[in-house]
Amino acid sequence: MITRARPRRSPEPERASPLQEVVAAALDDMKAVNVKVLDVRGLTDIADTMIIASGNSDRHVKSIADRVIEEAKKSGFRPLGKEGERDGEWVLVDLQDIILHVMLPRVREFYGLERLWDNGGGEVAAAPAAAATAVQPRGVKRGRQPS
Repeated sequence: MITRARPRRSPEPERASPLQEVVAAALDDMKAVNVKVLDVRGLTDIADTMIIASGNSDRHVKSIADRVIEEAKKSGFRPLGKEGERDGEWVLVDLQDIILHVMLPRVREFYGLERLWDNGGGEVAAAPAAAATAVQPRGVKRGRQPS
């Protein structure tokens, strides 16, 4: 008897939240470059989604962040804060469930947030624990508690 396995349905892509749609529309409206949306649930408790985008100049970076905040407020979402506006090389906007990073391309490349949070997040979280077990106080053998 031959049995055929049914092809598995691919899970439907998760719909974007209303806030994420507002942010995406504002980024598109302001011509943000190289927009990347990262699902960071399970990697951190500070947000569910990180959005990283680039601007062409420090003025463009500031304008993108300001437009996102403006549109979020119009839609009834209250941003918690904005950092880095003075220099304009990297502006972070905290929208509770979404953290938006708008950067100049050279700053974005230098810090590499995509590499940190996309697939590499688990490795970063595991590094401090590994370092803690590697260092033992003098006179304490592994597996034993000091008396």
